[in-house]
Amino acid sequence: MRTNLQESLRVRPNDEVMEPDEQLLARIARADDEAFGALYDRFSTAVYSLALRILRDRAAAEEVAQEVFLGIWRGAGDYDAQRGTARSWILAQAHHKTVDAVRRMRLRATDPLPADAAAASDIDAEALRSVENARVRQALASLSKEQREAIVLAYYGGYTQQEISRRLRVPLGTVKTRIRDGMRRLRPLLAPSGEVES
Repeated sequence: MRTNLQESLRVRPNDEVMEPDEQLLARIARADDEAFGALYDRFSTAVYSLALRILRDRAAAEEVAQEVFLGIWRGAGDYDAQRGTARSWILAQAHHKTVDAVRRMRLRATDPLPADAAAASDIDAEALRSVENARVRQALASLSKEQREAIVLAYYGGYTQQEISRRLRVPLGTVKTRIRDGMRRLRPLLAPSGEVES
């Protein structure tokens, strides 16, 4: 008994090697509370920060973070490693929930996107300036103007592809192509260092 107590005192969670995110998600899919706690500790700040950057409202960002982690608890089994890393899956969930919150709050109604091209360029430039991460700014700058405009409106403005299509007066298929091609170009530029693209 004394040996077991000494063992448990010697090995603390901080001393252990961090379990990969993908394994935590697999355990969460089996309703493992400990794994959920570990994943929450690992990603709660990033999820909250992403929501706050877009919503600019602390209470709304906290609500989005709660929705994201509730969704992870319920849907961890939906994660597919073939489609990307667990980190990118979690942050994509956060982005989608934040965009949903933007729609619910109707923030766009107070700051409508002008229809003329010059004003759209100003919004594009403003959004690029607001992006904190220099690596993201540099990657976005490598895209064509059209790709960058569509991605910025979708991911930083919270607009749907149909709304972007109407605002830019281009076909919906064109918007989808610009976003898809732009994201393909961004993926290798924004992959975490040391991560091999599949």
